[in-house]
Amino acid sequence: MKIVSWNVNGIRSVLGKGFQKFLTDADAEIVCLQEIKAREEQVDAEFSGYSVLWNSAERPGYSGTAILTRTEPLDVRRGIGREEHDQEGRVITAEYEGFFLVNVYVPNSKRDLARLPYRVGFWGPDFLAFLKDLEKTKPVVFCGDLNVAHQEIDLARPQGNVGNAGFTAEERADFDACLAAGFIDTFREFEPGGGHYTWWSYQSGARARNIGWRIDYFCISPTLRAGLQEAFIWPDVTGSDHCPVGIVLS
Repeated sequence: MKIVSWNVNGIRSVLGKGFQKFLTDADAEIVCLQEIKAREEQVDAEFSGYSVLWNSAERPGYSGTAILTRTEPLDVRRGIGREEHDQEGRVITAEYEGFFLVNVYVPNSKRDLARLPYRVGFWGPDFLAFLKDLEKTKPVVFCGDLNVAHQEIDLARPQGNVGNAGFTAEERADFDACLAAGFIDTFREFEPGGGHYTWWSYQSGARARNIGWRIDYFCISPTLRAGLQEAFIWPDVTGSDHCPVGIVLS
């Protein structure tokens, strides 16, 4: 089973940039999208072969997640069951026979770090508790834009970004907590080196020069590791400032 995740930075925008061809070429069983920035009724498109599960933000044109799936899930949950977190459409969970799939768009701490206390003090612990609660029933796959570069090899210029949003000690520790809880960063199971990024600034030709950050992830419960066949990044897929990432599970 191939599962792909992509922060599209506006689903209506990416629809005009070859998204339908991407879907065909990707040939994935499930495609998770973040930052859709739209409600279902605002998207005039057919996604042939896929059912679409939506979780849009209450605020127009902001945040939001969606799952395109060829297999109807057993259950769908929107949010993590905490009102203080669930107004922005950041989490949608689909339950399948063998696992829960959690599609997440983690809050950005903002350039001035104004949202860092909320991000690491409230959101992070509550989201991890949600994952661990799901894991009591069956294994978990969670994916999406986590808005953090975990290690120095996960961004092109680590020294110049220490303390900046996405590379603060607090955000990195928040991801450490997920790994300490047993979740596996799938890409690092196959690729130990640097130079592999999923987001690039639109400024200064950063993408062409590969001056980027790896902030989009697939993480899995340890019981799924034996079935993990592949983890990949598709940097050549354009249409957003992020590129797709994915895994193949047996």
